[in-house]
Amino acid sequence: MSPRISIAVVLLCFCVLCAGLVLESGAFRTTSSPDTIDSSSARRGLMLLQQTTDVDTPAPSPTAAVQPPRLEATTSEDFGALGGPSQRPTVGSVDRRSGFKFQLELDSKGASIRHATFSEFKNRDHKDPQPLVFLAPSGLGTGREALSMANKGLVLVDQRRQLNLDGLSWRTLGTETADDGDQTVSFEATITDAQDRPFLKLTKTYRIQPDSYLVDCSLTIDNLSADTQKVRYDLRGPLGLEREAFRQDMRGVIGGFRNAQGQIVRSKIEWKNLVKAAAPLPIESKNGGNHFLWAAAVNKYFAAILVPVPDADDSFCDWIAGRTGRLYNPDADAKADTGDETVGLDLSVASATLQPSGQADSARTYNFQLYLGPKDKSLFDKNEMYKELGFVQTIDFMGCCCPESIINPLAFAILAIMKAMYAVIQNYGIVIIILVFLMRLILHPITKKSQVSMSKMSQLGPRAEEIKKKYANNKTEMNKKLMELYREQGASPIMGFLPMMVQMPIWIALWSAVYTSIDLRGAAFLPFWITDLSMPDALIRWSPFTVPLLGWKVASLNVLPLLMGVAFYLQQKLMPTQASAATNPQMAQQQKMMMIMMPLLFPLMLYNGPSGVNLYIMASTFAGVIEQHVIRKHIREREAAEAQGLVAVTSKTGGKVKKKKPKPFYKF
Repeated sequence: MSPRISIAVVLLCFCVLCAGLVLESGAFRTTSSPDTIDSSSARRGLMLLQQTTDVDTPAPSPTAAVQPPRLEATTSEDFGALGGPSQRPTVGSVDRRSGFKFQLELDSKGASIRHATFSEFKNRDHKDPQPLVFLAPSGLGTGREALSMANKGLVLVDQRRQLNLDGLSWRTLGTETADDGDQTVSFEATITDAQDRPFLKLTKTYRIQPDSYLVDCSLTIDNLSADTQKVRYDLRGPLGLEREAFRQDMRGVIGGFRNAQGQIVRSKIEWKNLVKAAAPLPIESKNGGNHFLWAAAVNKYFAAILVPVPDADDSFCDWIAGRTGRLYNPDADAKADTGDETVGLDLSVASATLQPSGQADSARTYNFQLYLGPKDKSLFDKNEMYKELGFVQTIDFMGCCCPESIINPLAFAILAIMKAMYAVIQNYGIVIIILVFLMRLILHPITKKSQVSMSKMSQLGPRAEEIKKKYANNKTEMNKKLMELYREQGASPIMGFLPMMVQMPIWIALWSAVYTSIDLRGAAFLPFWITDLSMPDALIRWSPFTVPLLGWKVASLNVLPLLMGVAFYLQQKLMPTQASAATNPQMAQQQKMMMIMMPLLFPLMLYNGPSGVNLYIMASTFAGVIEQHVIRKHIREREAAEAQGLVAVTSKTGGKVKKKKPKPFYKF
């Protein structure tokens, strides 16, 4: 195989690998309903108390007189739960001037979060952008829904009973605003025995602060009986995250752990694995034995990170017994691609013993902190808590064929450079273009060396073909003669590949930085075109239609991918022609196919890609065309000079040694 064909194969393989970065992920297994009862509960012999209703009804007015709902017992010896009128108090604000990062709509049902809406970020409606709803209810089928941070099963261990409290409307204790602006909402539920006597009291409190992405949540369980009680419970974590990536779905669930060396490591459950799973998947450390720190539901740009707070005397939280990630798929479609699917997570809290009422340790308080915000390394680095807990592990880069240990540092460095440039330029589109040209300039010596080596190899093509034909039956001798030829002419096959392999991680890191940067979400390049660098450029919009056979939805005229195709065509035109292609029809056909495929491949794959990524690729390709023109001109000038004997050449520089003329003994 000739060097040029080898390089073409490498490029095609690279394109195939990178196609995974931009093509939609798929799944082909049906996802079961996520609201099934944990089979382990049945094994423990726990009975599930019946609820008055499984269907969520509209919330009545807070002032309306509503009969407190009750979980009816299956027998006269069972327990029940008392709450209060259905209410949905609100804290925070979607007005950025208020100082709050988000607004929380809470729900007395399960003492949960119904909606979390950002004040700084808008949704993707190009006609009328509204504040982005980050957390939302997820359907469970049959008219039921799941809510973030809802208390699910409360288990009375000694009595072998379980109450599902996510269907109970807890009593709302009211909203309070402190002098410093902090806002607090509390809910209360009372567990009663068969004689309606108070047995346990649960008090759940949410607190938010201005200029903070954190929600403080606490649950206190009080023993109101005269006997020791042993209890445990399950908690729904954050859920309802919608899709932010329009090509590959980057949603998933991540667990953060601290290993024996004190380093933060993560374990992620990818979206495709959640789709394939028939049940919730455990969030476990890959190596085992690591201390659990937090669990997060994430999409492309945002994260909802739930952190159980250790007790005062503990370094790690040891009361979390289980962690699972799950897919919410209300219509149970096999491919999970109808748009109603969301991700979430659950936590199980270990059993705790409560002393009789009035004694020490008759109550137990569980504290949580919930981060609702962007996946932004600069933000994580500024906050000591975020940095200590390793929230940066929620950021995903699309490393393709390169390991994270290489891509992540490069991508973070590029993001830092972009932020520094933006502080001066104030336009991320221009920042991307300048950064691409700077990268091209820095890597130019390597690129030049690679192009010169490829040119030499191309010139040696006919002689190499002769050697291959002559020693076709003796591979050892053929390789020996080829290496002698390359050594004598100062050419090296490796020099054509090595610079390319050195540059590849840098360009992939630049791709990843542009693709996943939260700063590009909603950032405009031009006021009339490319108004959001995280979306297709969409110069002209129309009603979506589906491309036959391919199934791609096209809703706009995207100009950047078309310009990208032009750039690839020009780049192919400037590629040096293999000398042996004139005598080898097969090689000539391969070069012709490359001329057609490259200008079509990337524009098709990235037609609906983010305009920031397309702008980066287009700028890089046009810069490559200019760079290639300069390098080819240098090669032609050098070859012409060598042919005229103006440049001293040796066998190592790819030419014949010019014999020196003898000097005369004397001058006339």
